Amino acid sequence: MFGSALIIFRETLEAALVISIVAAATRSVNRRTLMISLGVLVGVIGSGILAGLTETIANLADGSGQELFNAGVLGVAVLMLGWHHVWMSSHGAELARDAKRVGAAVSDGTRGLSAIMILIALTVLREGAESVLFLHGMASGDGSSLGDVLGGGALGLVGGTALGMVMYFGLMRIPLKWFFNVTGWLIVLLAAGLAGQMARFLIQADWLPSLISPLWDTSMILSGDSLPGRILHALVGYEPNPSAMQMLFYVATLGVILFIASLVKRQQTAIRAS
Repeated sequence: MFGSALIIFRETLEAALVISIVAAATRSVNRRTLMISLGVLVGVIGSGILAGLTETIANLADGSGQELFNAGVLGVAVLMLGWHHVWMSSHGAELARDAKRVGAAVSDGTRGLSAIMILIALTVLREGAESVLFLHGMASGDGSSLGDVLGGGALGLVGGTALGMVMYFGLMRIPLKWFFNVTGWLIVLLAAGLAGQMARFLIQADWLPSLISPLWDTSMILSGDSLPGRILHALVGYEPNPSAMQMLFYVATLGVILFIASLVKRQQTAIRAS
């Protein structure tokens, strides 16, 4: 039971932290609860389907299908996070001035939230499919009873969700004048971390060179398997021993998103001033 609880806790935690950040970042936008709920529902359904197709996917592209699929999912998630940050950059000042009124009145709010729905669906899809496969492997491979596996999985699900809720309510307590800056940076760091993970899968599939691997190793200071390491991995893409290619993807994603957001923000400022 402990093994399945730990596995599901880790998978749930990563998804819960992403959901908590984007839920907090869109707290003033109309219909965000509906879009987030739809994202979770689509992700749960999709994860079950994906788990059943894992062997077929893995055999594609000369056995690299699973790595390429994971890289593709992460790439789309990075695009959705980047789009959301750019969208929030252009509306953040309005939302901060009058959160409830403007949040309901932003004409393209639904369009902005569609990116969040896709992001959450992909996050739940990836983590959920891994969870299903882990539980199936434990139930059939190590002699654990179905009740123990499901019971442990339920405990892990509750624990991961609880930490996600702690993160969400902690963000909600941030004063509104700082709130959009804090959540904006978290969104950007999430995107950069996912880009680094995407590079790792492409390296594993032999589509990219690692360049220098590892670039450094901080596993003796903070293990990637520890709870703080897992939280930092989910929040900012922490890797104790990343390759140089992963860091290139990380830094490039940071730079591109921040540059585009800055351009959009300046354009919006110029339009309001004219």
